[in-house]
Amino acid sequence: MTDPDTSPIAADAATPWWRGAAIYQIYPRSFADSNGDGIGDLPGITARLDHVARLGVDAIWISPFYQSPMADFGYDISDYCAVDPMFGTLADFDALVVRAKELNLKIIVDQVYAHSSDRHPWFVASRASRDNPYADWYVWADPKPEGSPPNNWQSVFGGPAWRWDARRGQYYMHNFLSQQPQLNCHNPAVQDALLGVAKFWLDRGVSGFRIDALNHSMHDPLLRDNPPAPDDGKLRTRPYDFQQQLHNQSHPDIVAFIERLQALIASYPDTYSLAEVGGARASEEMKSFTHGPARLDSAYGFDFLYADALTPRHVAAAQDFWPDEPDAGWPSWAFENHDAPRALSRWTTPDRIDAFARMKAMLLLSLRGNPILFQGEELGLLQDEIPFELLQDPEAIANWPLTLSRDGVRTPLPWLTQSEHGGFTTSAPWLPLSAQNLSRAVDRQEADPASLLNLTRELLRLRSRESALRRGSCEVLVADETRLVLRRKLGGRSVLAVFNIGPDAAAWPAAISTGGRVLAAVNDAEIGTLPAWAGLWIMEGETA
Repeated sequence: MTDPDTSPIAADAATPWWRGAAIYQIYPRSFADSNGDGIGDLPGITARLDHVARLGVDAIWISPFYQSPMADFGYDISDYCAVDPMFGTLADFDALVVRAKELNLKIIVDQVYAHSSDRHPWFVASRASRDNPYADWYVWADPKPEGSPPNNWQSVFGGPAWRWDARRGQYYMHNFLSQQPQLNCHNPAVQDALLGVAKFWLDRGVSGFRIDALNHSMHDPLLRDNPPAPDDGKLRTRPYDFQQQLHNQSHPDIVAFIERLQALIASYPDTYSLAEVGGARASEEMKSFTHGPARLDSAYGFDFLYADALTPRHVAAAQDFWPDEPDAGWPSWAFENHDAPRALSRWTTPDRIDAFARMKAMLLLSLRGNPILFQGEELGLLQDEIPFELLQDPEAIANWPLTLSRDGVRTPLPWLTQSEHGGFTTSAPWLPLSAQNLSRAVDRQEADPASLLNLTRELLRLRSRESALRRGSCEVLVADETRLVLRRKLGGRSVLAVFNIGPDAAAWPAAISTGGRVLAAVNDAEIGTLPAWAGLWIMEGETA
C-alpha cells in the first residue's frame, strides 16, 4: 500500500546532493558479463545501468575494477590508475561515466589506501633494497634476535601480520593477505601518491570515493605488541580475534591524512566521501573521521552487517549514536555488502522471507543517513552455500569450515529466470547461481506488481520526494521487544516510521497517535494495526 500523490519537496539549494542520497553498490565480477567469460565487467554494468536508475537511487558505488592479480578479488591493486583487462579498459570506464550521467546517477569508486598488491611497482622497488627511493613506502622491520617477527600482530585472514623477505632481510607487514603489503601512510610521499590516484579518478568524472579499511591505513611506528582481547565467550576462528587491535591500526595521524584527502575531494564540485570503518573502536573512529567540514562526509561501520538479528533496540542504539548536531558526521547504513552475509539469511526463516524482506526494505529507507543497497538486495536474494571445491574466497578457504564464505553473497545477479545462467553470462559463471536466487530474477519481479523489486522502487520514489525522510532529524519514540517508532522531521514536515519487527501481531503503541496520512504501508499494516512484520510511513498533521 503506497500513496501515489505525495508531492515533490524542493531540496534546499545549499544542501549537498549526497546528504540523504540512496546508494547502490555494484560488485563488478557478479553484476553483468558482456563478453561471455563468466565474469562481470564494466560494459556489463553500462548495459544494465537502466535497472539501477529505475530503482530511484542517486549514486552507484563500484567495488574495485583496477589492475590486480586478484588474490583478494581486486582489493590487492597492482595499478591504481588502470582497469584490469577482465573488467575492460579505461575507455569502457569513460563510457560508463557518460551513461551514468545520462541517467542522472553519480559514480563513487573504491579507494584502497591501507595496502597494495605485492606486485605493485612501488612494492617491487621497495623490497629490492633498503636505500632506494621507495624503501620506506611500506612497513618494514627487522626480526627479533632469534629471527621471529618484530611483534605479535596478527592478520585478519589468519597467521602473523608479518612476512619474511630475503631480499631486504626484513619482515614486511600485512594486515590482510601476505600478497597485500601494508603501505606506510605515515610517509608524506606515499600520501602524495595516493592523492594523485584520487585526482586521477576525480578528473575522469567520478563523484567521490568509498575508502576501504581506512582505519587500517596507519600503524604504531614503535611496533608495540597488541594486548590480549578479553574472553567474550564467542567462538574464535582466527588468531586475530585473540587480540585488541590497538597498535597495528587506528593511529591518530590518520586524521591529518583524511583532511588532506578531503581538501582534494572538496575542490571538485558535487563530490562525496565515505569511509568504511570496522573494529572494536569503529564508533569513535567514524565520529572522528567525519567531524566537521574539513573531514570526510560520511562513514559506515558494521552495525548491521554481521548482526545475528534485527531488533528495535539495536536500530535505536545505532540511530542515537548519530545526533543531529553541528559538526557531527552524517551516517551511512548497509544491511549487507560484498563482505557480509545476505541479511535475509541471517534475520529470518524461510517461511517468513517475503514479509520480512518488505519490512526490512522500508526500515533501511527510514533511517537518518545514506542507505546503501547491495546488488540483489532489491530482489531479496539469499546467502548461497558454496561447496568447498568451488570456493574462491581466500579467507573462507584458509579457515574452512568455521568462517562463513564471502562467496555466498557474491554470486551473480540473476536477470532472467529461464536462462541457464540467469542472463548474467553465456558461459559458466565464476560462482554458481542457486535455484533459490534464480527464482527471484529481475524479469520475474518486473512482471509482478507486488514484488519486492517494485516495492523497493516505490519506497525509494517516496523517500526521494519527502524531505523529512531524506534529510530530516531522527527521534526514537518507541523501541521495545518488537516495536520501533521513529520520527523523521524537517522544517514543518514530520513522518512517523512505525514497525513491528516480530512474527506476531503487536498492539499499537499507546503513546503514538492514530492520526495522520499513510504514505506507505507493508504487510497489511494500517494506522492502529500492526500485523507481523508491519511497517508504515505516516505523515503527521495531515488527513487521508
